[in-house]
Amino acid sequence: MEWDKSMGIALVVDDSKTILEMLAKCLVQDGLTVMTATNGTDAMAQLDIQTPDIIVLDVVLPDRSGFEICRDLKAEESTSSIPIIICSTKDTDMDKFWGKKQGADAYLTKPIDQAELSKTVKQLIGH
Repeated sequence: MEWDKSMGIALVVDDSKTILEMLAKCLVQDGLTVMTATNGTDAMAQLDIQTPDIIVLDVVLPDRSGFEICRDLKAEESTSSIPIIICSTKDTDMDKFWGKKQGADAYLTKPIDQAELSKTVKQLIGH
């Protein structure tokens, strides 16, 4: 599939600066503009400023769980249609099931495979 360089905006939420930078770099290479947040409060503030085309969300955050944030965003009419990829070190079937139950569109485990991340983003927002 041909990658459209005007793909849009991604919001990446992770409390690890290293992972945040790695994910952002990968998404930028794929032609996305990237906004970042290190906790749930930051993420919600970013959403007030700009609606992203996709959200990449960690589960373990300092203030709120990514599952909680995902559920809230999917329940809110203005953000319910934004695809959410949960990225977590939690990789049991139960975690994945729970992520999907909260409304996540995809669930990737850390360490993130950049090719898999690119492929998943393209599937969720590709034109």
